Amino acid sequence: MSTKVGMISLGCAKNLVDAEIMLGSVLTRGMEITSSADEADVLVVNTCAFIDSAKEESINAILTALQARGLNKRAGQRLIVSGCMSQRFARELRQEMPEVDAFVGLDEVKELGTIVERVLANEDVDLAFAQARPTYIPDYDTPRFRLTPAHSVYVKIAEGCNHPCSFCVIPQMRGKHRSRTMESVLAEIRGLVAEGVREINLISQDTTYYGMDLWSEKAGPRQPVDSARGPTLVALLREIQEIDGDFWVRLLYTHPAHWSDELIETIASCDKVARYIDIPLQHIHESMLQRMRRETSRAHIENLIEKLRAGIPGLALRTTFIVGFPGETDEEFESLLEFIARVRFERLGIFKYSREEGSRAAKMPGQVPVKLKNARYREAMSIQQTIAHEMARENIGRRLKLLVDQPLIARTEADAPEVDTRVILAKPAPAGEFVVKRIIGARGYDLLA
Repeated sequence: MSTKVGMISLGCAKNLVDAEIMLGSVLTRGMEITSSADEADVLVVNTCAFIDSAKEESINAILTALQARGLNKRAGQRLIVSGCMSQRFARELRQEMPEVDAFVGLDEVKELGTIVERVLANEDVDLAFAQARPTYIPDYDTPRFRLTPAHSVYVKIAEGCNHPCSFCVIPQMRGKHRSRTMESVLAEIRGLVAEGVREINLISQDTTYYGMDLWSEKAGPRQPVDSARGPTLVALLREIQEIDGDFWVRLLYTHPAHWSDELIETIASCDKVARYIDIPLQHIHESMLQRMRRETSRAHIENLIEKLRAGIPGLALRTTFIVGFPGETDEEFESLLEFIARVRFERLGIFKYSREEGSRAAKMPGQVPVKLKNARYREAMSIQQTIAHEMARENIGRRLKLLVDQPLIARTEADAPEVDTRVILAKPAPAGEFVVKRIIGARGYDLLA
């Protein structure tokens, strides 16, 4: 009987791709994958360590697995911990949780099958990965077991991050930005489209920085970028546009510092690129942007939003902001509220600042009390809720192209999987296909068609 491996994957889409690669590695070693934690001979908890609540969720998942084993619900089951928390805190976690059978770093994701075999053979798995920052990046032919629906997939075009944001420790966990080659990304997308995938979600820590590391040594890091020089997001999107098939490609995790007029023009001219831009801004007040080390200014952001909306008709903008960052004054927060109310983002999320150990912001004076952070979160979300409900009602009467996720649930071009709103269908439609439907109503954030 072959070994059964289960996976609990937490956190972002980038972590999900890592989970898919780990499970692909398991399959190549002749093991089975099970969706039932109780059935698994080996259970992998793929952790997130982005903010405190994510770390707490990860720790709880590990403790729950250990508790089930201790109660003989999963007697003999082995437990492996992977992901960002494992990468960053493996040594501390091993001391706190010696019952965990192995910890896996981000460079080891492609080796999970071998690590499972070593764990089952009672061999020790060392923590050498904890000494260095990761360098691995997947290729188009890396085995993957997809965890998303058959019609929608995440394609990681780069790994790591070079930005110095003072609230974030991702560069410490995931290493420097490193792009895949354009040939590798295109080979993967061609294969996915041939399998019938309808939605390609491009992800990395900073999608707009794609390719710059591949030419910067030659061109110099501060030289202007253009698609003629080598791999850039512009060149990639133009090549994707030429791939035969009925699909759309969605840009997630772009950074305001790296947009160009050429990229805006490219998106406008490529009908396979969804009219949807995910561009986390984090704040708008000038002093806040400086303290956050966002490498951009209020004037730049205001100008960029104007250019995006003028240059890409029908565009839906998604962003996120942080409230309660150290030293955030009432005036700075009010400036953010005014900006949210005036700009009217189609999609918007708010994070309450999380004090991340090892970040610059963690040492800053003026840490904001939890109660005030919660109040600011509620106030900002209340403004956005009103805007979102009004925008939903504006769609009533329109005929929209929808991607069907389940027979009675679909999404518009303005909705990324998992994070945005849904369209509730009056009649069932085939999952994984595009349909055109008339919007007949709105229910809160969601549309009815």
